[in-house]
Amino acid sequence: MGAILILYFIGLIAGNLLIYSFKGAAEMMYPVQDALTSATIPLALPLILFACNFRGWPVRKALTSLIIGLVSVLAIATTGFFIFGRHLGTEAPAIAGMTVGVYTGGTPNLAAVKMMLGVPESTYLIMNSLDMLVSFVYLVFLMAIGIRAARRILPAKASSDIRPGNSASSSMAREETQMYRGILAREHRAGTLKAVGLAIAIAGIGIGLSVLITGGINMIVLILTLTTLAIAASFLPSVRKWEKSYDAGMYLVLVFSVVVASMVDIRSLDFTSCAWMLAYIAFAIFGSLLLQVLLSKLFRVDADTAVITSVAMINSPLFVPMIADRMKNRDVILTGITIGIIGYAVGNYLGVMLASLLTV
Repeated sequence: MGAILILYFIGLIAGNLLIYSFKGAAEMMYPVQDALTSATIPLALPLILFACNFRGWPVRKALTSLIIGLVSVLAIATTGFFIFGRHLGTEAPAIAGMTVGVYTGGTPNLAAVKMMLGVPESTYLIMNSLDMLVSFVYLVFLMAIGIRAARRILPAKASSDIRPGNSASSSMAREETQMYRGILAREHRAGTLKAVGLAIAIAGIGIGLSVLITGGINMIVLILTLTTLAIAASFLPSVRKWEKSYDAGMYLVLVFSVVVASMVDIRSLDFTSCAWMLAYIAFAIFGSLLLQVLLSKLFRVDADTAVITSVAMINSPLFVPMIADRMKNRDVILTGITIGIIGYAVGNYLGVMLASLLTV
């Protein structure tokens, strides 16, 4: 199953049996959960990117996969509107628009499109809760069978970064149980601490720029800054020698995985009144994945690139390292993060445009 998938189940069980089952527990734990999810990924991304090899990044393939992903989400969201729209009521066009926003960028886009379209708070909260639930099922599906299924349908491309003699990337080919051993061992301690220190500095710069430019923490500015500075650092020979930076980053991703799963409150969902919206969201997520795989086969995009594109759009760039590790292919990390950032940028426009067209 893999560590991440196991931690997802542990987080889901812990959240619903230990947190949301007891009065006042959620109010006490949510600030802790929110702080952990906010801190782990901004530190994990630079640590992971330090160890990646970005020479020869396939720009054309990434652009092709991006276009396929955007077309897939738009086509399936529109098709779902005509299938489920009459059951979603007068807010169906806005729900379709929010669907495009959230599945080309992420939750920030869902909130932005909601504000631009004047969607009631109750509808937004229900959709956000159902999105978290179905997105969780989507990730479990990918890690359990989806990646292997895609590799059978689409051309497979082995990671060029996993090769003999590359000590900084050999951890991708090791058993997960061996990855995190020795992160703070004597021979690796200095390199790991230097990597963490540089990651903290980069995260601080990203937060500072975000506040300076937007007046708050903006995910587009933050992730773009983190990615740019970490990629630049990865070209330095001294940084490439930090053998445990990738393992330290993935350890933080494990923390993120169990915490984000614990925030899915199944008990708060009214499946009877939300059944049609749940069906529409599931159709949008899994339908766009299926269409993307089919179009990727037509345009000869490899399986790992297609899947990481779908993850970057459906779940946001924050989940890219998790799936790349499951694939044992870190070459797709830059592709996924870049596509996710572009999705953040265009998702609001596409969502409002679709809602406007469906309202006419």
